Amino acid sequence: MVVEMDCLRAEIAALNPVHHIGRVVEVGRGTLTVKGLSATASLGDQVSITRRGNATMGGEVLQLTRGEVVILPDRSAEGVVIGDRVTLLGEASIAPDSNWIGRVIDPSGNPLDGCTLFRGLTPRPMRAVPPKATERRPLGERLETGVAIFNTLLPIVRGQRIGLFAGSGVGKSTLLADFARGVSADVVVIALIGERGREVREFVDHVLGPEGMKRAVVVTATSDQSPLVRRRCAWTAMAVAEHFRDQGLHVLLLADSITRFAEAHREVALASGEVASLRGYPPSTSHMIMSLCERAGPGTDDVGDITAVFSVLVAGSDMEEPVADILRGVLDGHVVMDRKIAERGRFPAIDLLRSVSRSLPAAATVEENELIGQARRLLGAYDRAEMMIQAGLYTAGSDPMIDAAIKVWPKLDAFLSRPEPDGTDASFLHLAECLISTSREPEST
Repeated sequence: MVVEMDCLRAEIAALNPVHHIGRVVEVGRGTLTVKGLSATASLGDQVSITRRGNATMGGEVLQLTRGEVVILPDRSAEGVVIGDRVTLLGEASIAPDSNWIGRVIDPSGNPLDGCTLFRGLTPRPMRAVPPKATERRPLGERLETGVAIFNTLLPIVRGQRIGLFAGSGVGKSTLLADFARGVSADVVVIALIGERGREVREFVDHVLGPEGMKRAVVVTATSDQSPLVRRRCAWTAMAVAEHFRDQGLHVLLLADSITRFAEAHREVALASGEVASLRGYPPSTSHMIMSLCERAGPGTDDVGDITAVFSVLVAGSDMEEPVADILRGVLDGHVVMDRKIAERGRFPAIDLLRSVSRSLPAAATVEENELIGQARRLLGAYDRAEMMIQAGLYTAGSDPMIDAAIKVWPKLDAFLSRPEPDGTDASFLHLAECLISTSREPEST
């Protein structure tokens, strides 16, 4: 009963009996010019546009002049006429609550699963500043993930931020769902940014499943929605994660994908008059991505942490495209998924030699780091000689390291796709078993 009363108070507190009203004076190419709000509106404020027949849609303030404001509506401006009423709603904010766990919501905090959703007591800005750099804790302990490769060769630690670089159809969503179910965390927040509409329910019901939803909040904006809504999806998910972090909890944030977040920002920025310069992206893209990522990570001494996985869509495995390049420089590790590996049936299709976790070597013991180094050396040797091996041009005995790599490669390749419900120690034990037959080989190199 107390909880219900708190929710009711929050709903009442969110009501505002007084609003500033403006009128549409010009309908441009995707934007609206409004008079009557220039003295009260701020850049980024939210508005509600009432069309004839009382149909409403949202929008955001893009430009301010002395007598007019320019607004980008959050859907098609068809049907808007001169004189339509525009209500100023103020700064975009969200008020998460613990009753959001297990729910699917839109970027404005409205439920998408057909059930009532109550707001929390404290509104949070969607574009909050990150914790002060000098007050943050260092990265924390190694996390159990349920996947052998991340328990050993690519460890994830508490508060770490990693990038998942993959093309479409190589198992990215399945890996994210494995993280949602397997990584040790108190709450999981999942942002589905610009996702195909038919795949949202499939991800929630089947890929994530009831077990994954027990501790998850899913924030989604589908590909047919406006760039304002798609961009806001990432900010809302981060604000929800910050809410639970400030309660002292460990939050796992999964954002799929930052590429679509950047594309949505590009549309908004170009509409506001910014010039595209970085392969079609405006200059503000870099800051927009980095400011989002910096909000995740270790918290200060009196709060929890946000461990984050940001996925990036890379066409043709191009790791030099702008979004991938920006993220690589700001994150604590990157995981590259390769289509060729997926095509031969090994999942997760991770290219270990192109992937790195910056939590190493601190996240592993001396003995574990030796195993990791040995596995990487052998996989590297096989990769360099693979063309000769497959063509039958390599002669056994020519290079002891390659001989060892050929011997261990089937077991090691199978290990990279191994689920590991028994924890990190069991994962390293299985890795050692894969390598034990080659323990004498490096001595002769």
